[in-house]
Amino acid sequence: MHPVILRLGPITIYSFGVMMALGFLASGYVLGKELARKGLDASLGSSIVFWGAIGGLVGARLWVVLDDLGGFLKAPVGFVLTGAGFVWYGGLLGGLIAVSYLIRYHRLPWFTTTDCIAAVLPLGHAIGRIGCQLAGDGDWGKETTLPWGMAYPNAIVGWDYPPGVLVHPAPLYEAALYLAIFVLLWRLRWRLRTEGMVLSLYFILAGVARFFVEFVRIGPHVQWGLTGAQLFSVVLVIAGVGILVQRRRALNR
Repeated sequence: MHPVILRLGPITIYSFGVMMALGFLASGYVLGKELARKGLDASLGSSIVFWGAIGGLVGARLWVVLDDLGGFLKAPVGFVLTGAGFVWYGGLLGGLIAVSYLIRYHRLPWFTTTDCIAAVLPLGHAIGRIGCQLAGDGDWGKETTLPWGMAYPNAIVGWDYPPGVLVHPAPLYEAALYLAIFVLLWRLRWRLRTEGMVLSLYFILAGVARFFVEFVRIGPHVQWGLTGAQLFSVVLVIAGVGILVQRRRALNR
């Protein structure tokens, strides 16, 4: 775990920022290739990633504010400017809204474009989770005695466990799962000729992946013994199934 890669006088280069940048660059490059394959403007790939990232960051932070409105009202400036506290499902919703606006602005076919995005989104997510692992931003899991358990003594959010305690490296679990989803969708995209199918499969697979990872992560239970991320994962899977059914019906008309 290496939160800081390099210090150059007053400039500090953080591993999380580097991995985020690599995730954006890789996603933008691959997205451009996929847009071109679908007959769309490949140069829009970087714009889509940029606006998706902005919308995602705003959505992720806004969700935290709504989730802890009391803390925000006590110190709004400090609450917003802190680097901690980003919610992935808030980021997904924010990114989807921002990208949908861009798609409409450029008059692109929504399902065709979102299929391209869904095919590469897991790649960026996987790279980003490696950044979480390197930074130790609090995404680790519960205590474990498994041989691959890890400690995060240099975590940017603080590591308050006593020496010898190991936890599940949940960011690595997610990185592996999202990379597997990327490989699967990247291969299937040639066969899924009905628009919207890649997007629906992404929703389903990403939802299932996060649902099960939550069992080893530390998070408060919200309802029915499930965390907020698990409840959103269920909604995501339902949305994916709904899109799948709707697109198949549209194809058979």
